[in-house]
Amino acid sequence: MIGLRRFSMSGFVAALVISGTVATAPAQAGPPLSTASAFEARFARAWPNTDFSSVEIPADEILSGGPPRDGIPSIDAPRFVRLRNGNPSGWASRLRDREPVISIEISGDARAYPLRVLMWHEIVNDEVGAMPVAVTYCPLCNASIVFDRRMTGQVLDFGTTGLLRHSDLVMYDRQTESWWQQFTGSAFAGTLQGHKLRMVPSRLESFAAFRQRHLSGLVLVPEDPDSRRYGVNPYGGYDSAAGPGFMTGEVNTYPLAPMDRVVVFELDGAPAGVALDYLRSVKRLAVNDVVLEWEPGQASALDTRSIADGKDVGNVVVQKRGRNAKVDIPHQVTFAFAYRSFFPAGAIIGLQFNHGAAE
Repeated sequence: MIGLRRFSMSGFVAALVISGTVATAPAQAGPPLSTASAFEARFARAWPNTDFSSVEIPADEILSGGPPRDGIPSIDAPRFVRLRNGNPSGWASRLRDREPVISIEISGDARAYPLRVLMWHEIVNDEVGAMPVAVTYCPLCNASIVFDRRMTGQVLDFGTTGLLRHSDLVMYDRQTESWWQQFTGSAFAGTLQGHKLRMVPSRLESFAAFRQRHLSGLVLVPEDPDSRRYGVNPYGGYDSAAGPGFMTGEVNTYPLAPMDRVVVFELDGAPAGVALDYLRSVKRLAVNDVVLEWEPGQASALDTRSIADGKDVGNVVVQKRGRNAKVDIPHQVTFAFAYRSFFPAGAIIGLQFNHGAAE
């Protein structure tokens, strides 16, 4: 049996604080452009219904990703096929065991959203177990996050703005046209500015792992299988890149490389990260009352041209101990540059310090 490494976050000191710099495109000189006029000058014509009178970030952090609003179309009427004793049928039978899927289970309703589909749509507006959810994936950050779509007494529907901040997807809701950061779930512009979506526990796991856990689960299938090159990674070799594009300023990732993976979760109200390579080496890790586990068998969606043939990055489960059982908690397996961009002071476990004895 693999030992469980254990230690307390209270012992973290400077060894866990990343220092050093990964250079990206330099930010513009001068004071931060966070005024309403800066946003209105750049975006008001294309976004006349978005309230830019109060924004939280400098306007020069927003970059165009190329496509216009909804140029990457969200899926708003998702279609599914049901597994039969764990076996897929129809289009879902094209999925190979190692392919990554975002999986969620709410009130016994289990669904898998293949990254071969999300790669081309990024957002699925769905209802799972009577809960309205947005299943989101940003390829440039490898950020897979599920949100509760209920906010201020209404259900929001999300789409893509075609814009990026720190290489991460900027979403908008169609009810108020407020802008939301996918990585954090926070609205930084519009009438809902300052609000934050609740993250729903999910897993980024192999299709085989989902099938084993949910023999009659639902699998998302495209409305028109020929409309996109489903199964192809349009970001071939991205895992091996020196760093991301669509960045302003500088981001600290040392001693990790910008594209090293980090498991990100919340611990005692603050963001925390575990270097995936370290978790891979120890297999199981306890941090206070949070337990992380790794096992092989999942292909990276951002490595080879064929998603199914990507290198093995493994399956990660992050759970919190309860009185009678462990329960999944929200987390994501993202790139170091993304974690550092949004949480520059967040700790990363698995670097240069004594990890303690195996349990």
